[in-house]
Amino acid sequence: MKVFISTTPFGETDDRPRQLLRDADLDYVINPLGRKLKEDELASLISDSEILIAGTETISDKVLKKALRLKLICRVGIGLDGVDLWAARRRGVAVAYTPDAPSPAVAELTIGLMITLLRKVHLSDSEVRKGQWNRYFGRRLSQSTVGILGVGRIGSIVANHLAALGCKNILVNDIDKKSLMTLGELHSSVEVCSKERIYKEADVITIHLPLTKSTKDLIRANQLMQMKKDAVVINTSRGGIICESDLYSVMKSGYLGGAGIDVFETEPYMGPLGKLESCILTAHMGSMSFDCRSRMEIEATEDAIRFATGELIRQGVPEEEFEAQLIK
Repeated sequence: MKVFISTTPFGETDDRPRQLLRDADLDYVINPLGRKLKEDELASLISDSEILIAGTETISDKVLKKALRLKLICRVGIGLDGVDLWAARRRGVAVAYTPDAPSPAVAELTIGLMITLLRKVHLSDSEVRKGQWNRYFGRRLSQSTVGILGVGRIGSIVANHLAALGCKNILVNDIDKKSLMTLGELHSSVEVCSKERIYKEADVITIHLPLTKSTKDLIRANQLMQMKKDAVVINTSRGGIICESDLYSVMKSGYLGGAGIDVFETEPYMGPLGKLESCILTAHMGSMSFDCRSRMEIEATEDAIRFATGELIRQGVPEEEFEAQLIK
């Protein structure tokens, strides 16, 4: 079987995924453009491939319609908003993903952004380079109220880190009651509450939700203006959950203490948030620790090899992910 690898980078810091493919005698081609592919580019490049090891590219019915030989998509990562699961099913294409591998790295980046924003590290760095010497007062995490929207794989790890750092006020919201109950049992500092209360009371608000119809533009100007004037907002989940234009307008007016954004509606991001010194922008690098990226690539490759050799894939997308797309 022929394998096309659209995700980039792939096997650059750890050659094991490529070696696994070579050992399995699978013919593979790695994304020749070295960047996130557009729909037409992806459709053209996978036209003769049976297996796609994918990143965050849009894999729509338009793409699948041209991939006549495709039988399996192995998503390197957890987000499935770019994959039309139902179109894949209609066309007999199985879908696998690696939901657990990236979680520790994304959670740690989130904590790092919290501390950077609360202590104004980014502002001091910029000013020292310009010859300015301003010593900023800031908050400690343990003295802050942190609101977490979504406490699944990543949000729950963030909550655990916060509790370990001595944070005594952790407000959480999720539609999954089981996750909420588990966190509440683990940490006395965790309190389940409404999104509206998080907006009004939290010093830090961090988002760990999938992108669906119900979460698209979940946070617009109205929600941002409900937050404390010096609150900081972090999104390491999916672009589009915070309305980028509203965030820019609100922050440009002087409202909010800062924002840390790792994910964007269109990537690479070239928008106006880059003009705001109080906004930290990173290039969708939440999962880009050496160990987590390697684990993601290896897990996706292992399922590709299982499929190619007639074995059952281990990390097939569960039915609830299909159901979630029905309400998009």
